[in-house]
Amino acid sequence: MRNFLIGAILVLLVVFGIRYCENKNNERDQLEESTALLQQQIKNVGKLVVTEGTFSQVYSYNDSKKFYLDIFSARKKALIVVNATATVAYDLSKLQTEIDEENKIVRITYIPEEEISINPEIKYYDVTQDYLNQFDAADHNKIRSRIEKSIRKKVEASSLKSNAQNRLISELQKIYILTSSMGWTLQYNDQNFNDSEELQQIKL
Repeated sequence: MRNFLIGAILVLLVVFGIRYCENKNNERDQLEESTALLQQQIKNVGKLVVTEGTFSQVYSYNDSKKFYLDIFSARKKALIVVNATATVAYDLSKLQTEIDEENKIVRITYIPEEEISINPEIKYYDVTQDYLNQFDAADHNKIRSRIEKSIRKKVEASSLKSNAQNRLISELQKIYILTSSMGWTLQYNDQNFNDSEELQQIKL
């Protein structure tokens, strides 16, 4: 009888051991599947987020050169009309994340900075130039550089950057919805996000 009891206990221990190992293996398989799915879906989210605006401005350009002990001067001037397209973009293919399988946390470790691009269309009007001081490539480069610098300041003072940030956050919310639906936590700068509204307060 005693041997029977010992044998029965050993059998139960073996059965429970097998079941425990099977459950652990199943949990590990599910975790690996979840991790692979998260990695793939986060990769799919990555795209270029672009906000676009147009700016128009009129500039005047004047330049003069003096010759012969400053007795004579040669002048050139032009009226310049600019219509520029400016874009603010986030290349989310550069977004970096790491996955903590043990704690089921997806950490955003790097958010790319915005990229500002300016494409000006420049037209010259009322062009006046003396023979000894004519428009050349250096003038056009200087004018373009000044225009782009001026437009960049306008972009900084406009709502384009904040609009682009809002669109960026809407893309990050997709990652939050994905992680939350799978029972994972999204984290950035050691902050856990418990709902999508908290993402609106994210500091980039």
